[in-house]
Amino acid sequence: MVDVNETSDTDLEITAAALTLPIEAIGERLDKTLAQLLPQYSRGNIQDFLKDGQILIDGKLALGKSAVKGSEQVSLHLLPEIDQTAWLPENMPLDIIFEDDQVLVINKPIEMVVHPAAGNWTGTLVNGLLYHCPALNHLPRAGIVHRLDKDTSGLLVVAKTLLAHHSLVKQLQTRTAKRQYCALVYGEVICGGTVNAPLGRSPHDRQKIAIVNHGKEAITHYRVRERFQSFTLVKVILETGRTHQIRVHLTAENHPLVGDQTYGHGLRLPKGVSDALKVMLKGYTHQALHAERLSFIHPFTEKMVRFKAPLPDDFQALVRLLQEENLSTAVEDEDEYDWD
Repeated sequence: MVDVNETSDTDLEITAAALTLPIEAIGERLDKTLAQLLPQYSRGNIQDFLKDGQILIDGKLALGKSAVKGSEQVSLHLLPEIDQTAWLPENMPLDIIFEDDQVLVINKPIEMVVHPAAGNWTGTLVNGLLYHCPALNHLPRAGIVHRLDKDTSGLLVVAKTLLAHHSLVKQLQTRTAKRQYCALVYGEVICGGTVNAPLGRSPHDRQKIAIVNHGKEAITHYRVRERFQSFTLVKVILETGRTHQIRVHLTAENHPLVGDQTYGHGLRLPKGVSDALKVMLKGYTHQALHAERLSFIHPFTEKMVRFKAPLPDDFQALVRLLQEENLSTAVEDEDEYDWD
C-alpha cells in the first residue's frame, strides 16, 4: 500500500513525500517501480531525482537499477527544476562564518540577491558560492536550502554535499533547524506574541505576499527585546519559512518593520523625533531585519551546531541612536526560545 503525504514547508517550496514500496514489486528495478507509483514523473525524472539525492531508500542513496526488496521506506524531497547552466562563478568577498566539507554558513549582507534570476544574473550569492566552491554546481540550487530577501541580512546555511542537502531540507521541513531574527519595528510592542496566519500571493498585487484564507501555513513568534518611544526592537523566531513571512505578519500586527519599502506603508516620523534620528530614518531604505541566529543538526556529526552574526553597522547605529535619545522601557523577554 502506498502512503503519500505531500507537504511544503520551506521558502524554496520543496515538495516532500513518503511512501512504502509494495511487496509485489520485489525484484523489479527501483526506478521502474517508482515511476509506476508516481505517474506524475517520468522514469527519466525518477532517475535524475535518485542521482541528485532527492530520493532516499531507507534513508540512504540508491541507484535506479537497484532491485526492489519490498517494504522499503522511500522519502522524496523534490525541488522545482531550475536551469543552472546560466549561473556563472564570480570572485567576490563572502563573509564565511563556518565551513567544513559538508556545509557553509554565510553572513549575507543587504542588497545581495541569493539566486540568479531575470534582472539579477550576476552579483548574487550563488555566483560567489560557485567561485568559492565549484562543486556546488552539481547540487540543486547550488546547495541553497533556504533564502533571505535581498534587503535582509544575516545567516544562511549552504549544503556542500547531497548528504548535507537532504539533511538540511529535512530539518527545515520538520522544524528542527531554528532561525532567529532581530527586527526594529514601529510602535511600542506591549508584549510578545505569535502570529499564525496563512500566507499566499496577494489577490490585489501579485508582487506582494498577503494573509489569505487558503494560503500556506505560516507561524511567527516574536518577543520584546528593547522598547523605545515609538519603536521596539524585537526578536523573531520562525516556525515556518514563507516568503516575506516576518514582514507581512508584523505589519498585520500593526508593527511594520522600519525601512520596509513594500509593506511598511511609507516613512513614519514620530512626533518629537530629533533631527539626527529623522536623517537616519530617511536614509534607512531597507527593512531593519537581520537573521542573527541559526542552529541545526550537523549532517555528518549529528551534533547540534549554533551560529550567531552581529547586527550590520547601519542597524547597530540606528539602535544606538534610539538608546541615546529614548530611555529603554523594557529588556529582553525570557522564554523557551532563548538559546544562550
